[in-house]
Amino acid sequence: MLRALETKDRTIIEPSSGNTGIALACVANALGIPVEITVPEKIPEEKKVMLRFLGAEVREAGDALCPLFPTEGARGLVSALIKSPATRDRYVSPNQYENELNVQAHYQTTGPEIWQQTRGKIDYFFASFGTCGTITGVGRYLKEQNPKIRIIGVEPSFTDHKLPGMKRITGLQEEFIPKILDCSVIDDSVEVTDENAYRTAMELARKDGIPVGPTTGAILYVALHYAKFNRGLAVVISPADLY
Repeated sequence: MLRALETKDRTIIEPSSGNTGIALACVANALGIPVEITVPEKIPEEKKVMLRFLGAEVREAGDALCPLFPTEGARGLVSALIKSPATRDRYVSPNQYENELNVQAHYQTTGPEIWQQTRGKIDYFFASFGTCGTITGVGRYLKEQNPKIRIIGVEPSFTDHKLPGMKRITGLQEEFIPKILDCSVIDDSVEVTDENAYRTAMELARKDGIPVGPTTGAILYVALHYAKFNRGLAVVISPADLY
């Protein structure tokens, strides 16, 4: 996504619940490009600290983690800066929610990596709905290799949730669903509560020594539930929320 941007004399700005912002800050540092990340106030403090540690300017927006309208909160702030005559020449945004290159990145890298590492024996792929680049890109690739592979999307049980990076798709009007989501590759979508997501993440950290965040906990919770009634090789994506 960054390679496709015209960044000369401009600052990269992007809304994020933390994970993508951290990745962008790392790559922007390597390329010598200044970066600003707009975040919801409710994301974990450690993500804000990490962003600032990486040198990114952090702009906080007083919104929920999953605002309904693209013009609200962190996304709305970026949109205003990109479109305003006073600031539009200073900023450029990858726009991960609508950028097809988000999908292509996972179609060209994550999907093939999963296929190769499982030697083509994967039966289930679990990922959350967020920008939907991961589940769409990986889903397309895996379905092309074997249409029988089931792609399972995980979403919060409620719109007002505490799961950074996740979006509730069920019940959304068409205009509010991320444009890059390809619903044709999704075989099932499963809801998870904040309580179950956080509890699963804590159990994984305390029993197995793997420190993940609640988003990974949510996806793993659904996968473990599936395992009670289904057999096969499953891959659970961890959305880069290791602390």
